Amino acid sequence: MSRSVTWLRPAELSPDEHRRRLLLATTTGLGVAGLAATAYPFLDSMEPSARALAEGGPVSVDLSTFAEGEMRTVAWRSKPVWILRRSPAVIAALQQPNSALLDPLSRHSVQPPGCDNATRSLKPEWLVAVGICTHLGCIPLLHWHDAALNAELHAPGGYLCPCHGSRFDLAARVVKNVPAPTNLEIPPYRFTGPAEITIG
Repeated sequence: MSRSVTWLRPAELSPDEHRRRLLLATTTGLGVAGLAATAYPFLDSMEPSARALAEGGPVSVDLSTFAEGEMRTVAWRSKPVWILRRSPAVIAALQQPNSALLDPLSRHSVQPPGCDNATRSLKPEWLVAVGICTHLGCIPLLHWHDAALNAELHAPGGYLCPCHGSRFDLAARVVKNVPAPTNLEIPPYRFTGPAEITIG
């Protein structure tokens, strides 16, 4: 047995039915408004803060004051990014083929297009690399004139991770037989002037 629903026109509603429908509509409207008012702060809290936006944004660096062999660290996305000005002698040493490197051609490394070369940079004079070891996240230290550090590379100095001894050359390429599995990351960057880069 089926029940049929009879729809009454507003003019045919009894005063109690009219009152019920009005209360239902009012309650529904207030419920939706209350839900929206409650949800707004939660949804708004998911937006990144001004500080987070600033830290994640591009970072510009003036290169005109760098001396040859000087390295500086800037923060980008809460990571240390090294900027090193290399000498012609270092560049020449980096461009020599070397079997002591794990990934000399950077085939299994993170770098932007144009940096998959022997110097891992857009311009050979400048190294821009994230200074976090790819093994466990320690920060390697620059040993500029330590010829014994990477003696098998026949290159001056390099980076040494103090935590577990991973070694990198001055193009941030990892040496074989150390804990780090890959070369250091090269962040996305571009030259925005003859002596200025923008990271990010």
